[in-house]
Amino acid sequence: MIKVVRGNPTPEELAAALAVVRTRAAAQAAERPAARPAAQWSDPARTVPGRRLPHPGPQAWRTTYWPG
Repeated sequence: MIKVVRGNPTPEELAAALAVVRTRAAAQAAERPAARPAAQWSDPARTVPGRRLPHPGPQAWRTTYWPG
């Protein structure tokens, strides 16, 4: 929300000030980089090569540390 604290701007002055604010906000939004993909080191699947991670359930403990 934008609030005029001092003075009494004319509608034209207020429209010009709001145009500047909106233009700056749009320019900053365009400059933001796209979302980066997660780093490969944080992927839990890389710690268990050759098999899938166990799914939660009553028998999940059996597949946790046994070779696949």
